[in-house]
Amino acid sequence: MTYSASLFSPLRFQHQQSHLPFSPKTPLNPPTTRPTKPTTPFAIPPLSTADAAATFDGTTFAVIGGSSVAALAAVLSLTDPERRRRLQAEVVGGGDKEVVKDYFNNSGFQRWKKIYGETDDVNRVQKDIRLGHAKTVENTIKMLTDESPLRGVTVCDAGCGTGSLSIPLAKEGAIVSASDISAAMVAEAEKQAKEQLLAGKDDLLPAPVIPKFEVSDLESLEGKYHTVVCLDVLIHYPQSKADGMIAHLASLAEKRLILSFAPKTFYYDLLKRVGELFPGPSKATRAYLHSEADVERALQKVGWKIRKRGFITTQFYFAKLVEAVPA
Repeated sequence: MTYSASLFSPLRFQHQQSHLPFSPKTPLNPPTTRPTKPTTPFAIPPLSTADAAATFDGTTFAVIGGSSVAALAAVLSLTDPERRRRLQAEVVGGGDKEVVKDYFNNSGFQRWKKIYGETDDVNRVQKDIRLGHAKTVENTIKMLTDESPLRGVTVCDAGCGTGSLSIPLAKEGAIVSASDISAAMVAEAEKQAKEQLLAGKDDLLPAPVIPKFEVSDLESLEGKYHTVVCLDVLIHYPQSKADGMIAHLASLAEKRLILSFAPKTFYYDLLKRVGELFPGPSKATRAYLHSEADVERALQKVGWKIRKRGFITTQFYFAKLVEAVPA
């Protein structure tokens, strides 16, 4: 169950692919160069959530002049996205966790199964998000294998989705425990793991160990693992809840904790809030951006420090990737 906030602008961010090896500091802020006249228009999708990106088509964009971005801040004060969020929670009888669980067990599962899969039945935005997520997985594997092989290493994949990270980890020889709040996602991940790992076992010697999958919310996970990984999950929760989640994940990890999250900067936050002026499907999940400083503070509170940093971005996908270790 993963997602990184997607916001669109033909005023292209410089196409920053994540750079490896990871740098000690990776700039968060996008380019601030403003277009010269005539004004170049930019477009913003109806929502900055996964559901909005998945249902994108060109006719749903609100097009405004590039020079109008600053003026939108005043307009945003008149909107009430929290009201829509409260209504979402009321529909499923709970808060963020219940909204996420309901979404990824129903309409969200079908959308994200396509995005994470190999089907050609995806639109341009979905294909781009697929690429962005694949780069996050690739860079995570790179982080994990930089120093030593993964064979025999215990890894907890918290928020495993359809197994896009768990399966490659198993191929590398890791002993993987994978979980997701969505039973539909877990069932698909198990299916994909058996198809990919058992079918190719003769080509992978020694044969990989099938990941252990379970349906669980993040806070209920137990055990101790050499490494804990949580990709594109924090997007669904506000910082107040993310702090507790980060602390719990750190308590499960012995050596390493890898997190990805949608970075919060003034620019990204503004575009996200503008997107909320044009609500998409009512069952889309809520999207929360997190500043790197807040994530780092949450880690420091429980005695961890960030050792590696990366930034992955495509046209419709962006995510910070950090590796933390005990301080």
